Amino acid sequence: MRRLCIALALGFLSATANAAMAERVVARVSISTQTMKVYHEGRHLFTWSVSTAKEGKVTPIGTYVGAEALSKNHRSRLYNGAPMPFAIFYDGDYAIHGTDQISRLGAPASHGCVRLHPDNAEILFSMVKAEGMDNMRVEIVQ
Repeated sequence: MRRLCIALALGFLSATANAAMAERVVARVSISTQTMKVYHEGRHLFTWSVSTAKEGKVTPIGTYVGAEALSKNHRSRLYNGAPMPFAIFYDGDYAIHGTDQISRLGAPASHGCVRLHPDNAEILFSMVKAEGMDNMRVEIVQ
């Protein structure tokens, strides 16, 4: 019986530790304010202007645990090779990435991705690379 209790406790601690690891880097995007708040280990570090989907397009609302891919010098396959520096893919073709349309940040302008100033995209990309893709959570809220 004691071994069973220890095994259950270890299993719980392991699950809790895994959930906490996904909390190491959190990018919380607000569509209504066109901002992203970045947290590391629960501490708020940055608030940045972003651009999400323009009219007629969609940035999907939801919580996405773990980045699917990182691509430092990505070019869009869907939109004429548009530059997407420091891309962090979190839901299929949806990514957080830098943009060369800096003047449009703070207003909806994308085809669905979350656009950032390239300097900020590099910071976030470096954080995710250092902490591991599984340790990132993306939250998109209205």
